[in-house]
Amino acid sequence: MALSVLVSLLLLIIAEAAKVDDAGFGSQYDWHSLEDGYVEAEKTGKPIMFVMHKSWCGACKALKPQFAKSASIEKLSKKFVMVIAGDDDAPTDSKFAVDGTYIPRIYFMNPDKSVIDAINEFGNPSYKYYYGSISQIEASMKKALASSSVEKREVSQEEL
Repeated sequence: MALSVLVSLLLLIIAEAAKVDDAGFGSQYDWHSLEDGYVEAEKTGKPIMFVMHKSWCGACKALKPQFAKSASIEKLSKKFVMVIAGDDDAPTDSKFAVDGTYIPRIYFMNPDKSVIDAINEFGNPSYKYYYGSISQIEASMKKALASSSVEKREVSQEEL
C-alpha cells in the first residue's frame, strides 16, 4: 500500500515537472515543448501550432492577453498540437528563421515536422510568421488546417 502511494506521488511530481509554462498565452491550452510536440503530432496526426516568444518583447506582451482570452483560438487549438518556446528553449534550427529571428513568430507544421509555408496572408510580407492580431492568427489556423498534409489525406480518403 505504501509503495503504491509512493509511486502515485512520484508520477504526480513527474507530470507536474513535465508541464510547459504558458508564459501568459493561456493555461487553458495543452502546451508542449517542441520535442514533445513532435512526438504528440506523430502520435495524433494533428498539425502543430508553434508559438515563439521572449519575456522582454513588447509585441509578445501585447499579444499574450489577447491570445489567452480568445475563445475562437481556444476552440481551433483542439485541432492542433500546441507548442510554445520562450527565452531559454527557442530552437536555433534555421527552418525557424527563414525570414529573420523577430518575435513573436507563429509557425504551423505538418506532423512530419515540415513547415506549412506562407499562410499569413494579411501580415507583412517581410515578416511572414509575425502576427499582430487575433484575427490574423485565426485565419492562419483555419488555412493551416485546410492545407496540412493530414487534412489533405482525409479529404483524399473521403473523395474515393
